[in-house]
Amino acid sequence: MKTGDKQIGAVDGILPTPTPSHSAVVNDVDGAWEFLDKHRNENIQDESVDILAIRRKNDYRIVPLGFLLYTMQFMDKLVLNYAGVMTLREDLNLKGNDFSNLVTATYVAIAVWEIPTVYFLQRFPAAKYMAINAILWGISTACGAAAHNYQTLLVTRIFLGIFEATINPSLMLISGRWYTKPEQAPRFSFWLLGLGVGQIVGGAISYGFQLVSPTLPLQGWRIMFILLGLVTIVFGGLTFWYMPDTPMEAPWLTDREKVALLKHISINQTGVENRKVRVAEILEALRDPQVWLIWLSVTLFAGTGGITIAYSSTLIRNLGYTSKQATLLNMPAGLISITVMLIPGWAVRRGHHRWAWALGTLFPAIIGSALMSFLPSTNTSGILAGIYLANFIPGPLTIFWNWAPANIAGATKRAFVSALLGGLFAAGGIIGPQSFQARDAPEYRPAKITVLATQAAGACTTFALFLYYVRQNRKRNLNTVDRETEEAFMSPEVWARLTDRENMRFRYSY
Repeated sequence: MKTGDKQIGAVDGILPTPTPSHSAVVNDVDGAWEFLDKHRNENIQDESVDILAIRRKNDYRIVPLGFLLYTMQFMDKLVLNYAGVMTLREDLNLKGNDFSNLVTATYVAIAVWEIPTVYFLQRFPAAKYMAINAILWGISTACGAAAHNYQTLLVTRIFLGIFEATINPSLMLISGRWYTKPEQAPRFSFWLLGLGVGQIVGGAISYGFQLVSPTLPLQGWRIMFILLGLVTIVFGGLTFWYMPDTPMEAPWLTDREKVALLKHISINQTGVENRKVRVAEILEALRDPQVWLIWLSVTLFAGTGGITIAYSSTLIRNLGYTSKQATLLNMPAGLISITVMLIPGWAVRRGHHRWAWALGTLFPAIIGSALMSFLPSTNTSGILAGIYLANFIPGPLTIFWNWAPANIAGATKRAFVSALLGGLFAAGGIIGPQSFQARDAPEYRPAKITVLATQAAGACTTFALFLYYVRQNRKRNLNTVDRETEEAFMSPEVWARLTDRENMRFRYSY
């Protein structure tokens, strides 16, 4: 039966009793198989399970928490962007490239801390680890209100980066534990809506705090730091208490529903829970061409994202608008981001090609970058349109965030690739802000050209990845004719710790 069908049958008789030939495999399997094996004798053969109802239960409890945390991690980074058009520069006596360095420091911390994150995500429950880090980055954001110079604010931004390093790889791992590959795309798109929502809500909050009376004990930007930090702490606490780490621990599902859900997602062939680190899987990832193409593409797209996130308000203000006007004019960019993240997720869920949608959302961003780069500074309307079009870049980023975990199997390999993906996303965030040098103000033309170049290169790497997957699937189709069905994959071998390159029945999605 297809994975998208409403009803799936009971799982009686589909869990084969291990034989001696299976013993080596069974001793090294995913935690999901242990649950299935434990419940093989339950009397559920006369019942059927509504997989859509199970999915709705999961959606109501898993997706909103991921969305709230992703929104807050974006806003906690973005708060510096909005504070930069308030009085932060003057209050902290920032000079030259100090502001760019503050933005860069967060991304450097993220990139560096992704290395130990590989280990932590393999050894500790991903949801709990993500929640604890959310609480800590909320504290870091709130502490930014106490900064009295460049150095003290720099320290808080570094800790913010360390604790935020977990969000992207954690969500990538969590999505694969609860949903099939096509189902992951719209859920991840919804999580990433936090980018667009953060731009809109953050703009409104910033505008409001710019109206704060200067006679108050704290400047508006300081109150804004405290408010966002406290909200993040609350959402982190909710995630810690209410998001389980695996379907086997979900209190809202019966054992029968858990078995049915594990059967449903077994077609992913990427496992659910395995906390033993395999160095061989890391070495395989480093030799895997798809991994390098994914990493390179995300780095290129993130370079654009770093500029858009950190400097969109500044670019708009330099067109001749006031700080308040720049804040409000930056809000429509959030609506664009929301649109280009929702539509590809919906399309992939219905069987559309990921690579085509990645390129389709990338081309408007390239046009926008060209408008920003080459129009004369007097053409404010054209440049403003270019800034808005550049906000199409979350489209391909959204696709890659769910594309990578869908095509990477092996617990250690997937954790390694996901964590390094977050680190390279941060590297793009480093490249972007550093292209904004004080000597290039007010047009910042080198930075705008950097955006255009990275997007064009990203289009090339995306197409190369598509060709690689087509070639790999054709080679595998010549060697095996096994069909990917729920019934075919309910065996110990499916839940064994195999990578996508070791498992020749694995098929890449593109």
